[in-house]
Amino acid sequence: MLFDKKEYYRTQEACKKAGISKATFHRWIKQGVIKDNFAKDRRGWRLFSEEDIENIRMEAFRLSH
Repeated sequence: MLFDKKEYYRTQEACKKAGISKATFHRWIKQGVIKDNFAKDRRGWRLFSEEDIENIRMEAFRLSH
């Protein structure tokens, strides 16, 4: 999805690209492991940039080691 000339992904797509489940993502948000400061569309759904996904991927790697 293009928004403001930038490619964004929805939660399911972002989690898949980051290598985590949606359940893990939502648990991390609830626990404060990652901050919920992602862009949102007009419905309030989170949108993730490539940079957001890379940050989530790095957090997953950090926690697994």
